[in-house]
Amino acid sequence: MKKCLALAVICLLVVGFAVVAPAQETKLVLATGGTAGTYYPFGGAMARIWNTKVAAMNVTVQATGASAENVRLVNRKEAELAIVQSDTVDFAFNATEAFKEKLENLRAIAVLYPEIIQLVAGGDSPIKSFADLKGLKVGVGAPGSGTEANFRQLLDVYGMKREDVNAQYLSFAESAEQFKDNHIDAFIVVAGIPNSAIMDVGTVRNLKLLSIDVQKIDMLDDKYPFLSPAKIPANTYKGQTEDVSTVAVNAVLIVNAEIKDDVVYNLTKSLFENQAELATAHAKGKELDVAKASTGVSIPFHPGAARFYKEKGVMK
Repeated sequence: MKKCLALAVICLLVVGFAVVAPAQETKLVLATGGTAGTYYPFGGAMARIWNTKVAAMNVTVQATGASAENVRLVNRKEAELAIVQSDTVDFAFNATEAFKEKLENLRAIAVLYPEIIQLVAGGDSPIKSFADLKGLKVGVGAPGSGTEANFRQLLDVYGMKREDVNAQYLSFAESAEQFKDNHIDAFIVVAGIPNSAIMDVGTVRNLKLLSIDVQKIDMLDDKYPFLSPAKIPANTYKGQTEDVSTVAVNAVLIVNAEIKDDVVYNLTKSLFENQAELATAHAKGKELDVAKASTGVSIPFHPGAARFYKEKGVMK
């Protein structure tokens, strides 16, 4: 009798623990970019929403070398999520440019916002266009980054070779510091506007943003379909009194293909349901648009994200 009673007590305890046991926490790493870029703070704003709005979710933001590093991290599942440029993820998935093998474990969650190619030179320098960068020291982004690829695309349409420019392979923050100290003549940033690195430079040096010639914009649009015409509105940066004509890629949220459908569905759903909060936390959140989030990227969408877009009627 005593044995039976003891057994019953143990069973009740086990059932009790099962009832009160919390849901198993889902831990994910979000790869972003350098701390001076847009990806890192924007990623932090998204992670705060997921961690507070999705039950048992724990997303950690990681600073990285941006797009090229991020696609490799996600493909190897060293990070489950990442923000990347739409052109870089295309290169990675199809094994073009710097990618020698296909990274096929990548899936899209959402197009987040356009990333503008921004060419920065000294306000008092004689540099007027990209063609004037011949023979000069130019910060072109981290080695193998999406920014560096965009730099090479500009070289292409302007009929220039790599050796025509003294390329300095620097992150946005490094370019800003080198530019402030007059160690480089110009630099390129591919990011949402306004960009913190460029704003930082504008506090200590006069600067100007270079427009891309209309003919060259048309050539870029034709040859590189992931690029599209864009404008940097006047007064985006200190001393910028006119609109600047340029091109843009898209910032895309990607995920490893093996992440469970329900997890990705909940991430996608909470991101859009809390878009107002995201916009308050970071200016780029205002540009998140469910009607545009499922277009403008060449890789397949994760089934969990696709399920949300089908519910919203923006994907078949």
